Amino acid sequence: MVHLSVLVERIIPLLRQAAAEQSGLVRIALPCSLKDGTQMLEWLASQPLFPQFYWRHRDGAEEAAVCGAVRTFTDAEQAQKFVQENGCPELRIWGLNAFGQVELDGYGTINSLLFLPRIALMRHAGKAELVVYLYGETSLTQDLELALRDLAALCAIQPLPTLQTDVLAARHQPDHDAWCNLLNNALAEIEHKAFEKVVLARRTTLKLSLPLRAAQFLAASRAVNHRCYHFMLALAPERAFLGSSPERLYRRQNLSLETEALAGTVASGNSDAQAQENAQWLMSDRKNQHENLLVVDDICQRLQGGAQALDVMPAEIIRLRKVQHLRRPIHATLVQSNDADCLRRLQPTAAVAGLPREPARQFIMQDEPFDRGWYAGSAGYLAQDQAEFAVALRSALIEHDHIHLYAGAGIVAGSDPEQEWLEIENKAAGLRTLLESDISL
Repeated sequence: MVHLSVLVERIIPLLRQAAAEQSGLVRIALPCSLKDGTQMLEWLASQPLFPQFYWRHRDGAEEAAVCGAVRTFTDAEQAQKFVQENGCPELRIWGLNAFGQVELDGYGTINSLLFLPRIALMRHAGKAELVVYLYGETSLTQDLELALRDLAALCAIQPLPTLQTDVLAARHQPDHDAWCNLLNNALAEIEHKAFEKVVLARRTTLKLSLPLRAAQFLAASRAVNHRCYHFMLALAPERAFLGSSPERLYRRQNLSLETEALAGTVASGNSDAQAQENAQWLMSDRKNQHENLLVVDDICQRLQGGAQALDVMPAEIIRLRKVQHLRRPIHATLVQSNDADCLRRLQPTAAVAGLPREPARQFIMQDEPFDRGWYAGSAGYLAQDQAEFAVALRSALIEHDHIHLYAGAGIVAGSDPEQEWLEIENKAAGLRTLLESDISL
């Protein structure tokens, strides 16, 4: 990272001066000579400070690498209250929100793991900066000492090695036969009007020959899975949840909200011609169009009372490495700037849970043979004037020499278990093939 050690030297006296003059929240930022984000993930992986969070926008224009926690929040209400009380427009709280709840060592049963970082590298629209935070309700003296210790612990950037691990064993939950039984049970519930749609998922656990560093795996995914949000929450080098997701949960700029219905899937194909043919089929397929419109209707209903205006854009095709999706962007004007309320209304969407949401969620919680945890939750940040969260799809949980891969499929009347199994195989391949020697772009 160019000139980073010099920036740290320059920022220390600014921190000392701020700590002597005030209390509350202090944000010190210095411009960085970083011209692109190619080394930000590598810098983060080189640091000994945890938790760590990495975020890269799907358009590539915005990126963040943050580490250390000044304050930690276990639900979005706590984080939002902190942002409102401290009134710093540039302040960002980063992290994950769970699909339901997560049991996490050191935290207990939590809804979210969001944190104000100690140190952040930020890149936006070609400009980069190094940011350090201090916080103390009555005095900054104690936190200054902690900050100086954290800055002293920063390490020089080390290149990330390429992936060098082999898959020794794989186990699906549910396996193929159990998946077919699960889908048939869901279709029976749909026929009996319990719900119109339910999104069922599979967890694939891979036993690896060597421990897997999370940043290595995410770097490999980032290199080939384009047009995706890339995110990682690491609690240790080999303990992290990460993903490369195509789907935005929402983006808020003051009272302007952008969300989307991403539902309906077909394989990308082995050539541009095949991809175009598959895309045309997807645009005209009644089952997939119906599935997408169910998500649109659910989002619009959930925003009622919280938004003054809604505008649904025409459907478009999003082509990814292994699959293509139907997407309909949705724009709204919010009644109030309230990210905790946006998360309550929009997460989980019908694209990851079902419709109506609550009976579909209950079916998932009772019948899926694993706990989703962070999968199908959201990853991103909230701030005073803006917020953005991606849906935590195409994701993985890394635990030393095991990796858990997650993929799901929307089940509606007429869904075929074999076709849905093929769909989740294609979705999971976006990450699983990173562990194989021949990666097709």
